[in-house]
Amino acid sequence: MNEQKLKTGTTTIGIVCSDGIILAADKRMTAGNFIADRETEKVVPIVDDIAVTTAGTVSEIQRLVKLLRAELKLLEVRTTRKVTVKEAANLLTTMNYYGIRQMGEWALAAFLVAGKDINGFSLFDVSPDGVIKKHDKYTADGSGMVFALPIIESKWKKGINIQEGIKLAVEAINAAQLRDNASGSGFDVWTITQDGLKKVLTKDLTMKAEV
Repeated sequence: MNEQKLKTGTTTIGIVCSDGIILAADKRMTAGNFIADRETEKVVPIVDDIAVTTAGTVSEIQRLVKLLRAELKLLEVRTTRKVTVKEAANLLTTMNYYGIRQMGEWALAAFLVAGKDINGFSLFDVSPDGVIKKHDKYTADGSGMVFALPIIESKWKKGINIQEGIKLAVEAINAAQLRDNASGSGFDVWTITQDGLKKVLTKDLTMKAEV
């Protein structure tokens, strides 16, 4: 039965630019070999100027996103200030770590956490095993990362701007969708800049033959 659980076997990407951060992800959800959904939103806003990308078991992702939003809103009320990206990443790491140990391997979930706060722009990788890592250049996650990362590594450069980052993210997502059967159906690209969090590009790559 584990093979039939809904999963976002995925390609998610985070790119640090000189003027912000790019988050991108494909849109496919699978249940074993069955494509259960082709319009899944895998870049998810959490609070103002902070968003996460999602990969793993859908039910666990939904549970953790709801908890994270609630806890961060409570933290803002209690402290009368905006939360930082690092606080969001640390909290999500803790919840993710205990979730897998309480519920077992079926509850696997992984996230990229990115945003803007008083310290500037930040990008973190949150793993199911409790590891958290800050990235100053780029990162990727999910089943398609092995195809996306070589593209990003070969073309990322210091000082890359948001527009260049968008093009690089799209190229990397396309490479993953061509080779990873759990990634596909299109993609979303979001930017985090001084103007805030914004979806800048969405594509439906589902094709139908016509005669």
